[in-house]
Amino acid sequence: MASFLWTLCLTVLFLASGVISAAPKKPVDVPFGRNYVPTWAFDHIKYNNGGSEIQLVLDKYTGTGFQSKGSYLFGHFSMHIKMVAGDSAGTVTAFYLSSQNSEHDEIDFEFLGNRTGQPYILQTNVFSGGKGNREQRIYLWFDPTKDYHTYSILWNMYQIVFFVDDVPIRVFKNSKDLGVRYPFNQPMKLYSSLWNADDWATRGGLEKTDWSKAPFVASYRGFHIDGCEASVNAKYCETQGKRWWDQKEFQDLDPAQYRRLSWVRQKYTIYNYCTDRVRFPTPAPECKRDRDI
Repeated sequence: MASFLWTLCLTVLFLASGVISAAPKKPVDVPFGRNYVPTWAFDHIKYNNGGSEIQLVLDKYTGTGFQSKGSYLFGHFSMHIKMVAGDSAGTVTAFYLSSQNSEHDEIDFEFLGNRTGQPYILQTNVFSGGKGNREQRIYLWFDPTKDYHTYSILWNMYQIVFFVDDVPIRVFKNSKDLGVRYPFNQPMKLYSSLWNADDWATRGGLEKTDWSKAPFVASYRGFHIDGCEASVNAKYCETQGKRWWDQKEFQDLDPAQYRRLSWVRQKYTIYNYCTDRVRFPTPAPECKRDRDI
């Protein structure tokens, strides 16, 4: 309820200012089998309501995961997820895009479990040409275990935007002119998984998975994909420049969206590689353009 009221207040504020966000098109919910297939531990995926909802199950023997049927160059991808409830320390629920080669591109949502009563941490990262080390971590402004929330990625030639319930929490601009590689010519599949990562996920590995609390369950709905499907060897999208995500209003965030991003930065960000002077004495070239410093 608190998150709903806050979103309503933000909406009223933005409408009063006369600024309307250029939000991505509303996702179209479809059954799991329309766009995705299991990848491992098939017996740890449970199907409900004709496949419109699935559950990933992690126990002491194995986690599980799934991937998209197709590979994509640009588009809008979203999932409704309800995270592992209770004591989820050591577990990671991941939703991401990744290419298939050694110098791979990757766009990550990773949800890091925690002890009961402690908040989930959402970690995002962007790999380009095999280079990552662009971690950002935030707390969410709601309990992601109580209900479904929508996690989306908008990816075009100009920017990558991470959204949580239509709130932009991170932007990664195309900064090729600054010498920064940008994912643009390697088709990527979508993946999601629930797995044990208690060597690093919670407090740097200090908190271990409590297997007496197993099985751990993450629930999914939506399975929305609106992308330019391409073969894994394609170097460009045949409809480049013609899809809705290529249009001018999606080439940058608008002022209202930047205010929302600033709100997340100020109130909920707990780690940003752009401000970590121990790891990176000189900020990465893209940090200023992405408004991270």
